Amino acid sequence: MTTKFKIIAFVLLAILVATCKKKEVVHSNESINSGNATILVDETLTPIIEDQVQIFENTYDAKITLESKSETEVIQKLANDTSQIAVLSRKLNSHEEQIFKNKKIIPRITKIATDAIALISNKNDKDTLVALQEIIDFMQQKPSRIKGLVFDNPNSSTARYINELAGIKAFPEKGVFSFKTNDEVIKYVSENVGIIGIVGMNWINNPKSETQQYLEKINVLSVKGKSSNSYTFPSQNNLAEGIYPLARDLYIVNCQGYAGLGMGFSSFVSSEVGQRIILKAGLVPVITPTRKILIRNGTETNKK
Repeated sequence: MTTKFKIIAFVLLAILVATCKKKEVVHSNESINSGNATILVDETLTPIIEDQVQIFENTYDAKITLESKSETEVIQKLANDTSQIAVLSRKLNSHEEQIFKNKKIIPRITKIATDAIALISNKNDKDTLVALQEIIDFMQQKPSRIKGLVFDNPNSSTARYINELAGIKAFPEKGVFSFKTNDEVIKYVSENVGIIGIVGMNWINNPKSETQQYLEKINVLSVKGKSSNSYTFPSQNNLAEGIYPLARDLYIVNCQGYAGLGMGFSSFVSSEVGQRIILKAGLVPVITPTRKILIRNGTETNKK
């Protein structure tokens, strides 16, 4: 081996070692329960994830930054490595999975809860019942008694869900409106009679303080499914029994590819503590938290 070749080989080896050390440094400040990470969250799911993050940060030496975006924006940022962790109301499709396979990453997908899409109306609208077929007919621009629908965002998970039910790819030109957030939808419906709003149920169960005043001026509607003869309210019990027609599962999608905060946060939300937070928020946990019942001796409780 010539001296020149030895020098070249040494330089290449040094570059390789430096590169490996650089990668180790990137991850060395983050473990499953410490460090910093950014989590993308479907805006319709923000309230429940904010609660999870607050307890997680109070428990561990970790800092999580939440970015609330529409579902379409979350997927785009996840695919472009803007963030490696996301909370969604669906799993990745085959095209999205292939993007990560090409990067030699197998996404870890963890189901964390069952949520509902809620239909809301102004308190002055006396009818609190709506058939899902009426919503579909309106989206297809067929005759319907519905006057108007309002969504949070044309790129949101709720918009995609209803569009898929109606078999359309985009909003119709008439009678359908959209804002940017769920709280804007709630505010608009509280101020306008004859409009049905479509929001994530956890915005109703766990509202922001500034949204609470508008909730007092709306009704949450009971919905009749396409193959049902009865109307069902989006209660926690009805979600658990699987009879509410607009239920959806929630997932944490971890594409970090290493043992970082994505893994730790997913484990936390799936743990008994995390599942209790979901239960308290009115959603349905994947695992029902246990209840400890203390039975006291009757003679002891009567002692003074």
